[in-house]
Formats: sequence, structure tokens, C-alpha cells
Amino acid sequence: MNKADDTTQAPLRLDVSYGGAPEESVAGIREAEQRGVDRALVSETAHDPFQLLAIAASQTSRIELGTGVAIAFSRTPMTLAHSAWDLQRYSGGRAVIGLGSQVKPHITRRFGMPWSSPAARMREFVTATREIWHSWQTGERLRFQGDYYTHTVMTPMFSPGPLPHGAPRILIAGVGPLMSAVAGEVGDGIVCHPLNSVSYLTEQLLPGVLKARDGSEAGGAAWTHRPFEVSGSVLTATGRTEEELAASVIDIRERIAFYASTPAYRAVLEHHGWGALQEELHTLSVRSRWQEMGLLIDDDVLRAFAVVGEPNAVGAEIRRRYEGVLTRLSVSLPQGDAALAFEVLDAIGDSA
Repeated sequence: MNKADDTTQAPLRLDVSYGGAPEESVAGIREAEQRGVDRALVSETAHDPFQLLAIAASQTSRIELGTGVAIAFSRTPMTLAHSAWDLQRYSGGRAVIGLGSQVKPHITRRFGMPWSSPAARMREFVTATREIWHSWQTGERLRFQGDYYTHTVMTPMFSPGPLPHGAPRILIAGVGPLMSAVAGEVGDGIVCHPLNSVSYLTEQLLPGVLKARDGSEAGGAAWTHRPFEVSGSVLTATGRTEEELAASVIDIRERIAFYASTPAYRAVLEHHGWGALQEELHTLSVRSRWQEMGLLIDDDVLRAFAVVGEPNAVGAEIRRRYEGVLTRLSVSLPQGDAALAFEVLDAIGDSA
């Protein structure tokens, strides 16, 4: 696949992400709508994204509202189905449900939920959710029985009934080839991890995703009438002054080092011939030597995974790199500076 692939030739959409205090995030989403941003994403870290997005829905009218991402395996398909359906109803059809698997220790030790075969479980989780939604939308009997989930009871009292806008879209976060293929097979899109280079995306990750999507389209899957989304968050080191930029570069080096220390991302490094770096970083990570890890990220690694420069320059470079590869993107800044994020998004838009 390359930038000329028809699947990703939709206009590049711009999103903004939030993960802080609910009142700050809601205020940010209101501002994002005023600025013409296409979609606001709320991550599931210290706060419940569905509650926060419902509040934002009451204070906005146009911007799409997405979970970026919600943790699938901390829920069942039924609990996710209800939260997403209510958000879709309350927002007037603006809900977008991004789902991620998280890692085993968090699922089993933080959420107290079972863990097994994450790609297969995610496939079934999404399929079951769609079956529940189909039952609510059509009134047909719910008859889902799988290897991980069973949903065969849905009396009228517990059905919220149909929605005029239909079911929300589901995007699936994928890193490895198995989960990424699931995103292509049963999702409306894939959420790509920030630790990705353009060459890894185009040569290694996306061909398998799009092949799986082609199979679902050929099989007539009901959701494939909607365009498939390839969404990503771009690591961005920027600042208005030399001092701000230098501090941002240090933070992004440490962010890359943190991600790259995880064995799950080794394939991304190996694609560039940096497999040994993952072992070095992992050894330091188990000793919590985070600053030393950042020093191992040289300029070649930095610029492969991040865009570096003043706001206008990074805006133009982000569009040059990712237009035709991603269909939508947000920028990942270390400072948490909302005004700077909007400045970069404006620069991306102006460079069209």
C-alpha cells in the first residue's frame, strides 16, 4: 500500500484529544467545536469517557465525540453497548467508539476481568456488541453465543429501542498484526499507536488491515457501507521559543523511549534496524531509569517517530508525511498546552 491507495484518499480530518479533569476537557471540547475541529477524543485514564462525553454533547452541536480509547475488556459487550447507545442518542448521532484491549496486568489486576487471546476476544466483543445493537434497532431476537460472551436475553423492558441515526461507529486500536487485522475485519476503522513511522504503517501494518477490510466488504458486512478510517496520533515536539522546543524534544525522546521499551513494539523498531535498542530500553525500564532511557533516543530515532520544529513548520510536515496514509489525526504534545495544540492543528489546515 502507498499514499495513492484509494482507501485513504478521503480528506485529512483533524481531531483533538483530552484526558485531564472533566471540567477542563468539556471546556476544551467547546473550544474545539468553535475552532472547527472535526472530532474530540477523550481517553480512559483517570475518568470515565462516556460520562464526560455526554456532558460535552449537551454543550455542543456539531463536533463528533469519541472515546480515544475506551478499554473493551474492562466491560462486557452489553455494558459497552448501553453506554455507547445512550451517547449516540444524546449527541444526535455524533458518537464514535474507539476501543482498546489494554495489557493483561491492567485487565486482570486493575479491573479484575478475565484475559485470554486478545485479538480473538476483541473480534467477538465487537461482533457481540453489533448483534446487541441490531436487536435494539430492529426488534429482532438477540441470539449471540460465542467462545467468550453469551447474550441471549433481551426483553422489551431492557431494550432502549431504535435510534434515528443508527448505531455508532467502532474503531479498534491495533499495534500487532493480529489485532490490527481484527480492526479491518470487524471495525469501522483502526486507531494506530503513536509509536509508528510512515514506512512501518504503509509497508507492515496497513496492508493486512486493508486486506481484512476487503474481505468484510466482499462478504457484505452491514457496517462496510461506511468509509474505513485510519486514525493516528502524531508525536509532536514543538514550541514557540527555543527553550520550549528544547524541553519538548526532551519530553518526546522520553515518551518514545517509554513506548519502545515495551516488547509489543519491538517489531516497529526492527523494521528500522533498531531491534537491539528495545532490549536496552527494556533493561533500563525495569530499573525505572526513565531519563537515561530518553538519552538513548538519537536524532534518527526521534525524527522517524516524531515531527520536530516550530508550530507552522511541524504543521506542514505532518500533512506532508501523513496525508494519504491516515484519514484523520491528532497531535500528541508533551506539554498539555491546548492553545499550542490548536496552533499546530491550524497550521496543518493552512498547509492544505
